[in-house]
Amino acid sequence: MPSSSSPDRGRRISRRDFLVRSANAGLAATLAGLVGYRFLRREPEPWDHATFPPPGEARVAVVPASSYEADLEGLVLEGLRAVGARLRGRRVLLKPNLVEFVRGTTINTDPRLVAAAVLAARRLGAAEVVVAEGPGHRRDTELVVTESGLLGALREVEAPFVDLNAAELVRRPLRSRFSSLRALWLPRPVVEADVVVSMPKMKTHHWAGVTLSLKNCFGCVPGRVYGWPKNVLHWAGISEAIVDVAAAVRPRLAIVDGIVGMEGNGPIQGTPVRAGVLVFGDDPVAADVTAARLMGVDPGRVPYLAQAGRFLGQADPEQILQEGEEPGRLARRFELLPRSSWLREGAPLPEPAGPGFEPPG
Repeated sequence: MPSSSSPDRGRRISRRDFLVRSANAGLAATLAGLVGYRFLRREPEPWDHATFPPPGEARVAVVPASSYEADLEGLVLEGLRAVGARLRGRRVLLKPNLVEFVRGTTINTDPRLVAAAVLAARRLGAAEVVVAEGPGHRRDTELVVTESGLLGALREVEAPFVDLNAAELVRRPLRSRFSSLRALWLPRPVVEADVVVSMPKMKTHHWAGVTLSLKNCFGCVPGRVYGWPKNVLHWAGISEAIVDVAAAVRPRLAIVDGIVGMEGNGPIQGTPVRAGVLVFGDDPVAADVTAARLMGVDPGRVPYLAQAGRFLGQADPEQILQEGEEPGRLARRFELLPRSSWLREGAPLPEPAGPGFEPPG
């Protein structure tokens, strides 16, 4: 990562370099007209303006990381510092992606990265650090946490794990109204955390296009209320629910695990891909926009990112302050399913999908 004296540190990457023609309102309008996503067209704006002021400038750091054997604690610490993470005296909840465990796959955020984030948060002065997740596919959370290696990694750093599928719940009315949901039952540890850090795996998604820090918030709602694999959220409209759930959870930081990601038929049955990168952001929308670009996906064509960029976080590339490496140098084109090929910049848009959100294909 460049030093603070480097001329590259903190400068905005030009549209030609990386974030080009991606997250602007014009493309969102094109999608609304041609693809038929009604939630991109909703008027009046379906969110509480007092709760969600207009997004300001965001900071994102892209950090090369060749393997999980690297100095992950040092890389995470540097990445968090680069985006101005303020954790001193705060209760921090790290929310990795631990949806399922299948031996030999790369479904989940790597346990070594999660443990490194625990240590880095403590070095930044966090008063408390817990790791929490509500796995979406298996009801036996203890099995998933143990078999994945996360439990062992957390024991080494003496960090507690909280099962969000079993934790005490608090009912929270939604301040955004994209899905058919009107309120969410959220685990008390999520509600009471000062800082929620979303730690997703960098993956493609067969319905949502990509799954990153916003989609990762699905694991914050309990399976005992919303089903397995959080079916109620899917029935409410997956893209709409992604926006509403993320707006309720309000993660303050993102750490995207792209050291080894997943391409193709993600988020469960895809193929491992060595992307060799970590993405940090003080704004999860901006982090996801950058991560999507690193994957060769136009974030302005991902419906939930286009909408979240209107109120939940910063999607305008001119307002994303890029720290660390130039993302364009580290971008790798992830394979997409044929039905998702239109997510590439310049690819033909699909035919209108009719009313409501229906994934193309």
